[in-house]
Amino acid sequence: MPTAVDTEAAQETIGIIEQTLKNFSWQTAAVLVTLLVACIVVIRVTVALADRAMGRAKLDQGVRTFLRSGLKVVLWLVAICALLGYLGVPMTSLVALLSVLGLALSLAIQGTLSNLAGGIMLLSAHPFSAGDFVEAGGVSGTVREVGLIYTKLDTIDNKVVHIPNGDISGKTIVNYSANDKRRVDLKFTVSYDAPVETVKACMEKVVGEHPKTFPTPEPTIRVSGYGDSAIEYVLRVWCDTGDYWDVYFDLMEQVKAAFDKAGVEMTYPHVNVHMIEK
Repeated sequence: MPTAVDTEAAQETIGIIEQTLKNFSWQTAAVLVTLLVACIVVIRVTVALADRAMGRAKLDQGVRTFLRSGLKVVLWLVAICALLGYLGVPMTSLVALLSVLGLALSLAIQGTLSNLAGGIMLLSAHPFSAGDFVEAGGVSGTVREVGLIYTKLDTIDNKVVHIPNGDISGKTIVNYSANDKRRVDLKFTVSYDAPVETVKACMEKVVGEHPKTFPTPEPTIRVSGYGDSAIEYVLRVWCDTGDYWDVYFDLMEQVKAAFDKAGVEMTYPHVNVHMIEK
């Protein structure tokens, strides 16, 4: 909460500004315009040099955007203080006024500040980068941009979703693009009448002939459970991260075709009722 001293200093500052405006002249205006132009030039040159330095350092685009924005805010605050200082406004009173305004502003934008803090955490922890496919804030999609307040995702059905950074930083983040390889896990239920070796041979043939699956690590094809009406098999195979869905859908279709060709029945939950005559 602002103290009585801060309030008095703020009132004093407002009084000095009002008095300065009353004594405003064309000469003062010319000097102010000159100073403003000089400040704009200095800010642009400084930001350009900083941006070039960050480019050489190969910083992430999100980090560069955050640092560039923060640098602009600081430089403009310095420029405003310099202009007000020329008008005769005491810096101590100006700081007190800014503290009161800052407190009022922070209370009004608590949610935005929470998202800003989340953005800083994301940029510092760097859990994902632009172009990664992630699941964050309950949404799955490709990261388009990591901003200070929102993160933009392109969903699979070509929608752009803006997620508040506060919702992302406080929850689990899954980055599907972080590693070069991914494992495709599939399960198939097959009739008890089908020999286990025949079923496994069908799946091994399909996996071996697929051009996008890896021979190492070696694929896993094993019996994973015995159900009420079928045997459950698990198929695990590795591929490039970018080929995950191609391999997933291809194997789902091709294994079924191989089963049909070998006469292997894929079952579904059912009950056999045997009638006994007495």
